[in-house]
Amino acid sequence: MGRDTKDVLEKSRMISRVSKVICAVLALIAIGLVVFIKLSGRDLVQVATNSVSRSLCGAAFVSHVDPVRIFREEQLPNMRSLGWAMRFHVDPGNREVRTTVLGAFAARAVYREGLGCVLVHDDASVPDADGLQADANAGALPEPGVVEPQDPALRRALDLAFSEPDATTHRLTKAVVILHDGKLIAERYADGYGPETPIWGHSLSKSITNALIGVLVRQGKLRIDQVAPIAAWKTPNDPRHAITIDQLLRMDSGLPFDETNGPLNPMSRMFFLKNDMARYATTIPLVHSPGTAWAYSNLSYVLLARIAMDAAGATDAVASERFMRDQLFAPLGMHHTLMETDLAGTPVGSSHVYASARDFARFGQLYLDDGVANGQRMLPEGWVAYSHSQTLKTGYGAGFWTNLVNEGAIPVWDAPWGLPQLPRDMFYARGAFGQYIIIVPSERLVVVRLGISVNGGTGIGDVVAQAVAALHQAPR
Repeated sequence: MGRDTKDVLEKSRMISRVSKVICAVLALIAIGLVVFIKLSGRDLVQVATNSVSRSLCGAAFVSHVDPVRIFREEQLPNMRSLGWAMRFHVDPGNREVRTTVLGAFAARAVYREGLGCVLVHDDASVPDADGLQADANAGALPEPGVVEPQDPALRRALDLAFSEPDATTHRLTKAVVILHDGKLIAERYADGYGPETPIWGHSLSKSITNALIGVLVRQGKLRIDQVAPIAAWKTPNDPRHAITIDQLLRMDSGLPFDETNGPLNPMSRMFFLKNDMARYATTIPLVHSPGTAWAYSNLSYVLLARIAMDAAGATDAVASERFMRDQLFAPLGMHHTLMETDLAGTPVGSSHVYASARDFARFGQLYLDDGVANGQRMLPEGWVAYSHSQTLKTGYGAGFWTNLVNEGAIPVWDAPWGLPQLPRDMFYARGAFGQYIIIVPSERLVVVRLGISVNGGTGIGDVVAQAVAALHQAPR
């Protein structure tokens, strides 16, 4: 046998050995995935794929930012054990995103013009949104250019907001906007973002739902002390039948803290596994008597959104969007804002608002100005004070967080209740991954910070404190 033949045989054996090793590794990976799914449950993997599809659909078709970047910054850090197996496809033609894990557990999110994205389970049909885009853009003018502050102290505050002091936990600030006395005095944006970019506000949405309820209270269509009009709860022997709208707003209705007990908590099941979120929320039993204990509740704010739309006579997603735009967004000049709905047409009032940083600041200004915008009273007198009056000494109000001492010591993700470097009259809206609308009445100040701070702090308290100091130092 010649040397060449021997070399060929040896290479063949080597290739065979490498192939066997690769096959063995792939087999182990497959076995590991099967074991993971059996241990964690099919629903957990389905939650993961639905989370990716919904988030990237919003990135691609609402925010118009790079979905691959959003996957890397927002989704991947939360799914280390599944990230390697995740595959997603952004389809611009059909305006949808599909995600799988090794070809299974398919999840689909579909974009509808004027309504944003919606998850579609079990191949359900998706109602269209004909005519909404013209409504959404009515009265909108191009936003002016970015306002760079002349004051070096304000520029340093923006520098701090966009700094990355810890190489292991990135802040990933996307936008900061500062209003003083209703005037835009400073702002900055990350690459790929700008004054017209709608950004996912997460639980800033709860504060906007608070405003929608307030509008309906002003119109005489709801009262905060009334029993929540939820048909599934109305029998006298149901312990939930006496829950009031006030208790849903304050999160002391007795419903459970729905973001605890692992990734398959009630919040995740509602967001990622249900076509009709409000109906699911009505099935959750109480864990406390109404009015006796506080518990963070996304369930409550989806129910509040449904209650609001029923009171407004909005029976589907299109009618809901028109009510929100006509009664809140358009009067405030929030032309780059939408609240997504579920497939049943209920606005996801707990978490699914997209708005530009300027729009969120305009919303904050409404609360700084006691519910009045452009000379028009939009919220009832006293509504703003009610919204940030403390609930059960917890640091939470009714749709807003306070800067009061948390005497109840209720842990929430190891996060501070307030920002001690800021005045005690400060109150704020707060959303996951570091979304903030900070309102400081004593300083006539509104600061919005948006970003993707998955594993670290934002430094927002120090940023606002620097902005306050800069205003005090500025010549009068």
